[in-house]
Amino acid sequence: MIRPLFDPGSTDIAALAQSPVLWACAAGVFAVIVVQSVIYLRAIRAAASAADLTQAEITRSVRTGAVAAIGPSLAVVLVAVSLLPLFGTPAVLTRIGLVGSAAYEVAAAGIAAGTQGAELGGPSYTQKVFAICFAAMTIGGLVWMITTLVLTPVLARGDVSLRRVNPAVMTIVPGAALLGAFLTLTLQETLKSSVHVVTLVVSAAVMAVCLFLARRLDTPWLREWGLGISVVASLAAAFALAAGTGALA
Repeated sequence: MIRPLFDPGSTDIAALAQSPVLWACAAGVFAVIVVQSVIYLRAIRAAASAADLTQAEITRSVRTGAVAAIGPSLAVVLVAVSLLPLFGTPAVLTRIGLVGSAAYEVAAAGIAAGTQGAELGGPSYTQKVFAICFAAMTIGGLVWMITTLVLTPVLARGDVSLRRVNPAVMTIVPGAALLGAFLTLTLQETLKSSVHVVTLVVSAAVMAVCLFLARRLDTPWLREWGLGISVVASLAAAFALAAGTGALA
């Protein structure tokens, strides 16, 4: 089915990257995610009473998560748009938009292309090289999923053991782990330039103001939209500073 579209020596990447086969595979991935989301939401609502949660609280939590996801998604969208000429829409949707990391995908594709003596987007970037790069990205993502599948039951048993020793431990450890991970990623970004530092300061300040006003004015919606507002404000500040210092030139 894809043989007429595949010419190993051709540099017409779009003919292969936008093939109906890849679009069908991407649609299948999206369909699975939609089904999983519906199952999870139904399970959450069914278990709400056992966790002493009302349906209104469930709805508010889901809405908060959806709003909070808008901000981080903006960065993914910007990266995805820039990678469309290299990998095509189906590959970007499945690898970067859903189950992948942009930094990893580009690195994996670059290494795979290097093994063929080619460069991403260069004159030697043929359909054969694209196929090898896509395979490398997919295999790497598959290893992540298999690792999660294997280690999750092991970690679950460890969670049960720790709760028996001290239930408070598993209340503190996940929060501390998330805080440490995000703090590490944040501090790494601040070392790159003054623009990154300003972005961090502005986003933190705007988020703090949103949380303060949400508590003072008793406006839960402001807490829900706080992350999205802080991301937009920090992006605007970063763009203004970069444009003023000539960093965009």
